[in-house]
Amino acid sequence: MEFVDTHAHIYAKEFKADIEAIINRSREEGVNKIFMPNIDHTSIDDMLEVENRFPDQCIAMMGLHPCHVKKDFQKELYIVEEWLSKRGFVAVGEIGIDLYWDKSTLELQQEAFKIQIEWAKKYNIPIVIHCRDAFEETMSIVEELKDDRLYGIFHCFTGSVSEAQRIIDSEFMIGIGGVATFKNAGMDKVIPGIDLKHIVLETDSPYLAPVPFRGKRNEPSYIPKIAQKVGDYHESAIDIIAEVTTANARKVFKY
Repeated sequence: MEFVDTHAHIYAKEFKADIEAIINRSREEGVNKIFMPNIDHTSIDDMLEVENRFPDQCIAMMGLHPCHVKKDFQKELYIVEEWLSKRGFVAVGEIGIDLYWDKSTLELQQEAFKIQIEWAKKYNIPIVIHCRDAFEETMSIVEELKDDRLYGIFHCFTGSVSEAQRIIDSEFMIGIGGVATFKNAGMDKVIPGIDLKHIVLETDSPYLAPVPFRGKRNEPSYIPKIAQKVGDYHESAIDIIAEVTTANARKVFKY
């Protein structure tokens, strides 16, 4: 079975001491591709170093995370734009809107999101969306700017079936991670209503580790745990989940 982790911060400090072991475990579990979202200018060097060390498996995105959109965000975006112009990236990400931590920056986040969407269209690559406590604010921008060049993934989806349908109607994939395994997260009522052809798998490592590792450091080798839970919800074998979600990831990231 072949799996893809469509969203993992394996360049983070939590993995510094044992990155080779992390990569080896992921290979042993069949996780042959790991897509890495950027955060801000401080994460770029570490991310590209991991990509350079493991080029067949670890693939970088470029973008500015909404939690790092501050008053001086234009300086951050200048760096993102510069990188996008000088080498290829698989996606613009992770980008979007987060109102969980700071609602005061909403307008700045909206502006940064729109700018980065236009860059994705320019370079004909997908976007990977971070959306927390801001579904309507995020989705309204996607729907406003939607055309045949705008596509990608709604990362870490934990919303409703109706919200999932709006995402699907905008031709985006839905990223399902460790929250799917949490007993009281409500995903047992949502995931069965999402056709497998719209789902990709992710860990969001080092965060949101699936059961039975909840509360510990997450890593890409746990993708099969998430796949098994999705399979349980869909009454499908794990090899079917692996096949379909891997094909979906290939469709988005064009590899």
